[in-house]
Amino acid sequence: MESVYYYKRSRFSTRLPEGRRYTASHYWLVEEEAGVWRVGMTKFATRMLGDLVEYGFDARAGSAITLGAKIGWLEGFKAVADLYSVVSGELLNVNPALDTDITLADSDPYGRGWLYRAKGTPDEGNTDVAGYVAVLDATIEKMLASRHDS
Repeated sequence: MESVYYYKRSRFSTRLPEGRRYTASHYWLVEEEAGVWRVGMTKFATRMLGDLVEYGFDARAGSAITLGAKIGWLEGFKAVADLYSVVSGELLNVNPALDTDITLADSDPYGRGWLYRAKGTPDEGNTDVAGYVAVLDATIEKMLASRHDS
């Protein structure tokens, strides 16, 4: 069983799996085998989108993907967001479970709600859970400050 870091700040709380890598753009990665990465969005990212209703991938299994390239999109009640590659290499597959239940990406983002698998090199700027906690703190602090400025 993967250990978790309990995070709470303002009105947001989550459990972050400690054995993952995280990006500043709120994706997580876990290496399943050498050079093969399973990727999903963090609970913070899905919460910003609201309840998820639809998704699509522009990239297809077997296609080359580059770091930062738009590979798809997610639509929630609050917003539509582009999905970007956090791995340079090859898109192996998209999570087939999302076809029947897109809400898995929100309800179980670190488990059954993963987005895609890719073979290649991950974003060099990825960090461990402690680094991601610092990203969350800074992001939430900026959101709270903008509310007070309004």
